[in-house]
Formats: sequence, structure tokens, C-alpha cells
Amino acid sequence: MAFSPPPGFRPTHVVPQHGMPAWEAPDPARPTLPLDPLLPVQLMERRGDWGQVLCANGWSAWVDGRYLVAVPQDPPATDSPLTRAADPRPLVARAEETPARYRSAVEDLAAGALDGESFHSRTKGLRIGIGVDGESVWLYDAAHERWVYADGTRSATYATDDGPRATAEDPGHAPTQVVTPDGT
Repeated sequence: MAFSPPPGFRPTHVVPQHGMPAWEAPDPARPTLPLDPLLPVQLMERRGDWGQVLCANGWSAWVDGRYLVAVPQDPPATDSPLTRAADPRPLVARAEETPARYRSAVEDLAAGALDGESFHSRTKGLRIGIGVDGESVWLYDAAHERWVYADGTRSATYATDDGPRATAEDPGHAPTQVVTPDGT
């Protein structure tokens, strides 16, 4: 018998490589079967750290959404609005400088010129992320905590590190968000 996913199923995330626990509801007192490692899922809703996921077989569960691994989507359209990082060259330069600074600190540590605390101090805050695919590049902008997509001539924000925000009515919990595959 052939299996077909529910209509409109489009994975947005995968389960981490070691699998993850799941719950019937966003309530730790209602556990269910754990999810298999690297299982493709579609994030349907968020409530604070909780995420409701839909599996390809139609089964849904609640998980700790912070641990889901996002599936890369298509890059922003080239006609998307430009951001303050419109020129990708400064990010590319930082992407080149960061490993050089780290390598220098590693060499000094290996040579005995640095102790562990000094090494930690020199490397603290160094962050880099880069993916290159032909003319496309995804760069992590640590100064603004976001990923930027560039096509060689301009760039646009692709994703941010902003976490869930609390609502005015309930400052301890983030608002419920309905998430659709097309990002709306």
C-alpha cells in the first residue's frame, strides 16, 4: 500500500538527529511517543517554546520547538526590499576576518603564548556563518543577529535570531502564532 502525505504537507523542519520527546498537548504531563531522528515535520503553531508539528503520516504532536532544525527554503526573491546590509561586501569581509582571528588565537594557544582564559577572552563573541552556492551566498551578520541572503549585487534579510516575544496581556508567554508553509 502506497503512503501519501496529507494534502499541503510541506516540511518546514526536521527532528534533531537524536529524536525528541513529544506530547499530546503543550503540557508536560501528557507525553506521547517520541519522534524519530531526522523526521520531516511541518510546524503548524507556536505557543512560547512549544511547537505543534504535523508529520507526513498526518499525525501531529507538540514538541519543544526550540530544538527543531529548520529546513532551508528558497532564498528571498531578488526584488525583495533591500535592507541596511544592501551591499554584501562588508559581511563577506567579516566572514574572511573571523576565521583568521580564531586561527591566530589557536596558534598562540598551541605555542604556549596564551593560557585558556586568554584564549577564551580573545575568541569570545566570534561568530560566523556562511553558505555559498554559485552566485548565492547566505551570511550570518552577528552584529544584527540575522542571516542575510545575497546574490552578488545586493542582499536581503533571510532570517533573524529574534526569539519569541511576550504579549502585553501575558508578559510571561509568547503569543500563539499560526505558521503556514508559505510563511504567512
